[in-house]
Amino acid sequence: MRKLKNSELDRLTNEAFKKIKKTPLIVILDNVRSLNNIGSVFRTSDAFLIEKVYLCGITARPPHKDIHKTALGATDSVDWEYAEDTLTLVNNLRKQGVTVASIEQAVNSMELQDFHPEKNKKLAVVFGNEIKGVDQEVVNVSDYCIEIPQYGTKHSLNISVSCGVVLWDLFAKLKFKK
Repeated sequence: MRKLKNSELDRLTNEAFKKIKKTPLIVILDNVRSLNNIGSVFRTSDAFLIEKVYLCGITARPPHKDIHKTALGATDSVDWEYAEDTLTLVNNLRKQGVTVASIEQAVNSMELQDFHPEKNKKLAVVFGNEIKGVDQEVVNVSDYCIEIPQYGTKHSLNISVSCGVVLWDLFAKLKFKK
């Protein structure tokens, strides 16, 4: 085996990325504080062809050097928009027929491996603040709460890790679903 050089990876240009068919997934960041987490979410969203990222509330917006440091340019490829209020955004998306799932530990949550998104229907996934999680009002109006099962002593994952786990799982289920 030999590691591939960057020139051998055949990556899309930003222009080609903008034109390619996207995964019908929307990412919503609900008051995320860490600029590095925000950048990491952009990079993961680029990797899995996410349709759009919404930055809500106190979530910082590009351009910012600390977001750029982890996004590595993904803020230029992935479509994004700022929304002041997460609840208003979620309600508007639901009115447009988008299914909304909060990624949160909650009563009657569904484990990630048991959740199967509808093919060809848009799904928005909400990731919450590093301390408080997804706002309870947003959880209340979500169609689903999806939980990443964890078996160790800690009760949560870093938001950028959670995003990577969830987006890979949903991307795989949508792309490889028969």
